[in-house]
Amino acid sequence: MIRCKPLLGTFVEISTEDGEHSPHAIEMAFRAIEQVQSLMGFHNQNSELSQINARCHLERIYIHPWTTEVLAIAKEIHLQSQGLFNCGVGHRLVEAGLLPRHVRMDARLFGGIEDLEFIEANCVRSQVPLCLDLGGIAKGYAVDKAVEVLVDHGIHTGSVNAGGDMRVFGDRVQDIQIRNPSKPHELIQIGGMKAGAIATSSLYFARRDAETKSFMVNPLNQEHIEFLDSYSVVASECVYADALTKVVSISGHDQHPCLSHFSAQAIKIPSTPIA
Repeated sequence: MIRCKPLLGTFVEISTEDGEHSPHAIEMAFRAIEQVQSLMGFHNQNSELSQINARCHLERIYIHPWTTEVLAIAKEIHLQSQGLFNCGVGHRLVEAGLLPRHVRMDARLFGGIEDLEFIEANCVRSQVPLCLDLGGIAKGYAVDKAVEVLVDHGIHTGSVNAGGDMRVFGDRVQDIQIRNPSKPHELIQIGGMKAGAIATSSLYFARRDAETKSFMVNPLNQEHIEFLDSYSVVASECVYADALTKVVSISGHDQHPCLSHFSAQAIKIPSTPIA
């Protein structure tokens, strides 16, 4: 059974092979994804993420355990990548017109994920204003939560694919394909996967004019970056695959040391001129 819904700024496809329980399980999985989107969406002015950005430098903010988990993972990857992964670049995307202007931008100096402090379980605070964007990690987390729900509802084999952030589980090997960065509508077969996750970062569908900036920002120098290649990361969980693609695509280093810390591997597909 296959179902698809527009969520997380893309189309999410859930596929299962356990017919009897699939309809209800898939619906519950979509609800989990919707909850992640509601909690951590930058575009939603009422999300917990928006509340953190608006008020965490003024007062402590109590948050959902899922938001806590994503922020804790983001801080861990920031540390292990020596700052190459930092979801505290939302203000740069707002300035570029790529995200809505929900926070005051007038002459503010924004901190990064390293400035977010856990006061207690599910409670955060910052000494400086923040403009966090969890778009580079929350989608992978949503995929993981959907898989968790499917398994809890008795689904033994299936997959969740959120615009290229994909996790498969079960006993059957599933084909894994990556878009050719030179010809984005052409798929490259890279092998099979029985249990695990893969995510890809690229700019091949980012059709922009000369005035429009890339949505990828290097947090070390706060500059928008351009690259032509495709970078994918394979990991046990999609939240790590999703975030680590930013590390390898920003650094251009598909053997970055932090990959081994998270038992992940990267795949680089070079761009070649289209004949």
